[in-house]
Amino acid sequence: MVFSSNVFLFLFLPIFLGLYYLSGQRYRNALLLLASYLFYAWWRVDFLALFAGVTLWNYWIGLKVGAAGVRTQSAQRWLLLGVVVDLCILGYFKYANFGVDSLNAIMTSFGLEPFILTHVLLPIGISFYIFESISYIIDVYRGDTPATRNLIDFAAFVAIFPHLIAGPVLRFKDLADQFNHRTHTLDKFSEGCTRFMQGFIKKVFIADTLAVVADHCFALQNPTTGDAWLGALAYTAQLYFDFSGYSDMAIGLGLMMGFRFMENFKQPYISQSITEFWRRWHISLSTWLRDYLYITLGGNRGGTFATYRNLFLTMLLGGLWHGANFTYIIWGAWHGMWLAIERALGLDTNPQRFNPVKWAFTFLLVVVGWVIFRAENLDVAARMYSAMFSFADWQLSELNRANLTSLQVATLLVAYATLAFFGLRDFYRNARPAPKASPVAVQADGSLSLDWGLYATRALVLLLFVASILKLSAQSYSPFLYFQF
Repeated sequence: MVFSSNVFLFLFLPIFLGLYYLSGQRYRNALLLLASYLFYAWWRVDFLALFAGVTLWNYWIGLKVGAAGVRTQSAQRWLLLGVVVDLCILGYFKYANFGVDSLNAIMTSFGLEPFILTHVLLPIGISFYIFESISYIIDVYRGDTPATRNLIDFAAFVAIFPHLIAGPVLRFKDLADQFNHRTHTLDKFSEGCTRFMQGFIKKVFIADTLAVVADHCFALQNPTTGDAWLGALAYTAQLYFDFSGYSDMAIGLGLMMGFRFMENFKQPYISQSITEFWRRWHISLSTWLRDYLYITLGGNRGGTFATYRNLFLTMLLGGLWHGANFTYIIWGAWHGMWLAIERALGLDTNPQRFNPVKWAFTFLLVVVGWVIFRAENLDVAARMYSAMFSFADWQLSELNRANLTSLQVATLLVAYATLAFFGLRDFYRNARPAPKASPVAVQADGSLSLDWGLYATRALVLLLFVASILKLSAQSYSPFLYFQF
């Protein structure tokens, strides 16, 4: 089940919210857990057992680590056991096919018989719930959160359906209090509805429209320079609107249930360095990699060379986390290399002025990286790069022009105009969040004042949301891009 589906919008979500608000406070976490398991089982019932098994394993490991004491040798042994088992589960389901295929390629090149392995199906969302489980037992070991004895709350944290499939990557220590005490107000519910609708519009109206352009350009066997750059720019926008749209919907659903999740995107395409980009893109993952991988590797405590090495390895492993393909590894290495270079140059990664040259260079690096991230294999990536940087023919091929519609061109232009407007607005506000507005305010004399601007904005969002539902009903199924990770 996905958020952008009629089953979720008109069946699952209304029934769940109705039961949620009709039930008492003490039963809501249990109801959330059951609903989340149903949401996951809608995809495949058999993998629900694996999901529940991982949850029980990390709950038990957390108790053992907590009982052993903060940072003790005994706790360290329990932590190591928990992390190794978690990574073995992730490694088998996510990387077994890749490992065997790579080994077979080497063996066949030497004339040896390849291994035969039944294709291993990747459980949806496994990367996210494994990472969240690992962060929990590490936090217990570090003393950042006590080991919980409430299995329902812990299981609900791991399984909570708004973020289950594609993030944000949450941490138990940030949500533990909200599981015990969270507020349910009309303002928070209204904010959640608006945020959900905004994400839905991003996904259905923009990302799904651009997906057709990107898919077609990447599938061309002999793309021109114009074709290649069009595909790269279309995918750059598609990925942002698709993934940030999912994050908006997840955050909005959380608000409807009284939770406040961390923000996952902060206008990343306005960045003036790769370091700044990773403070704005997929924030929950980048902070997870920093806190649990980069720091564990030694961070910047081992000298200059060790710092560069740790930055590079962190991003290399971050690329591998995205999938079992050499394209992801190279993409991670690309970003790791530039992070190390920027650190070595002492680049200002928190600029107070907008420098168009720095922005353009950073955006170019990001777009170049997205090409290999999107490519199915190294051959496709090489074909795209060759066309992009040959500068031979900026005209679109006849095949591309025949398939390109005015709606797709308009959507691409609107997408980048939107990114430019909100990105520059965010920058010139110095990234300070605007004060939360309420459509109704009480004046000093006790009278009510209506914010018609806010009402108009919400009315426009509602109108576009309805139009998006109509578009969704007319188009074929289009899953979120990050479901594959």
